[in-house]
Amino acid sequence: MKASTLPRSSGLFPLFRAAFSVTRTQVSFPQRVFFCRAKSDIFLSYTNNHFCIDGSFSLRVVPPNLLAAEKEEAKAVLTLFLKKQGCSNAVASRTINKSDPFVDHLISRLHSVHKSRYLVGRELTTLEIRDALNPYLDALLEEYGDILVELVENFPNSPVKESSDENLQPATVQETPATVKETPVVPFSSSNTALDSKKLKALARVSDNNPTGKLPPHIVYLVDLGMELELIKEVIRKFPAFAYYSLEGKIRPVVEFLLDLGVPKSDIPTILGKRPQLCGISLSENLIPTMAFLEDLGVDKKQWAKVIYRFPALLTYSRQKLTTTVDFLYEMGLSAENVGKILTRCPTIISYSVEHKLRPTAEYFCSLGVDVSVLLSRSPQTFGLSIEANLKPVTAFFLERGYSLADVGTMISRYGALYTFSLAENLIPKWEFFLTMTYPKSELVKFPQYFGYSLEERIKPRYAVVRESGVRLLLNQVLSLSDTEFDKVLKRKLEKMLDN
Repeated sequence: MKASTLPRSSGLFPLFRAAFSVTRTQVSFPQRVFFCRAKSDIFLSYTNNHFCIDGSFSLRVVPPNLLAAEKEEAKAVLTLFLKKQGCSNAVASRTINKSDPFVDHLISRLHSVHKSRYLVGRELTTLEIRDALNPYLDALLEEYGDILVELVENFPNSPVKESSDENLQPATVQETPATVKETPVVPFSSSNTALDSKKLKALARVSDNNPTGKLPPHIVYLVDLGMELELIKEVIRKFPAFAYYSLEGKIRPVVEFLLDLGVPKSDIPTILGKRPQLCGISLSENLIPTMAFLEDLGVDKKQWAKVIYRFPALLTYSRQKLTTTVDFLYEMGLSAENVGKILTRCPTIISYSVEHKLRPTAEYFCSLGVDVSVLLSRSPQTFGLSIEANLKPVTAFFLERGYSLADVGTMISRYGALYTFSLAENLIPKWEFFLTMTYPKSELVKFPQYFGYSLEERIKPRYAVVRESGVRLLLNQVLSLSDTEFDKVLKRKLEKMLDN
């Protein structure tokens, strides 16, 4: 097999030079060799078992349980990265299901960056894994752009943007300066059933008939906390690494920390069910500093128990992501006080992409004449809705019924939650009943909160009383008053009618 030299002109060459630590690195080619093109003309080659590099760091020294957990963490990082690039949940899920070889490659980079940690037996945190992998994914995105998904799915047979006979030759990789570090690559698997196999192995640890005949200590601990075994299994199906988390090193410290914050014991199963990755975060190095950072941004520290219950993933985001979202809120004209209130009341807003979700939504509402800062303060959850699937259909619904864009803008400004309602289950039935009432359409512009009341339990019963009494009340008076106040207003109206 003819050898070729690795060109030094490649844009990603510094990345890979930092990944090797031998003066002269040669790659041999046994029975089965696969190639991956990373950046313009850099090739990696590896066999069924490991990188064939003299003196390379073998993954065989990494405990299988730890390796399995790291792969699940890497998949979580890759999934989030794909979604940030605009991939739908379905596309991201499909890509992850085909990404085992690429995930193995990510793990190789992880081990290269943190080799010293493995030598002393230190387990990496979720944020350390993310911080090690995201820069590399960014570099690949810069090079491959729209075909990044294809790269991930077809690794190591990666897409080649511009190919030549020279570039496609198997290579003997050479680098003269002794300034590079070694990098391992884990075994290649061409089977798409590997993911299912890993899930089955993870689930076997929480099965009543597992090889040891006993549940792992951390599973027993969680069951004692009130977490149903079926919920634990569901968590592991989505995040197999959870099956390998240690009780004393990961789970117990986080649980006790949450309890100390005032989180009710009964809420722990729900929180861990939503975000088991919380247990993979270092308390002292990541979780507590992140909380302090969020408090500086305005999160009410007295409300942490409620905030974490609402959105436990908040504590797993990077500071860059948190700052990016907060900067956007300031850009929209919100005060520091209102930003803090939004983060406390609706922490899920942090999960929305600024460029792919928040900014386009803000621009859409601006086109309706809505004050975006007011809408964000009153109904931040509205900004998590799809423009095409949720916002535009609701706007069209009102336009088709004779309202102007200005009317719709006024309605959403007065009642931010209007767009969160289902057309079929809420808006249409209530509109049809409104047509049987004796109010002009302009009444809904004045009081769009009408759509927020129960049709059967509030609107119909109250209106029936008003109609039977023969008095005239504003729609606001019919629905927004308490039972006591409603009776008082109705009585005054009746007395006035009798006096006349």
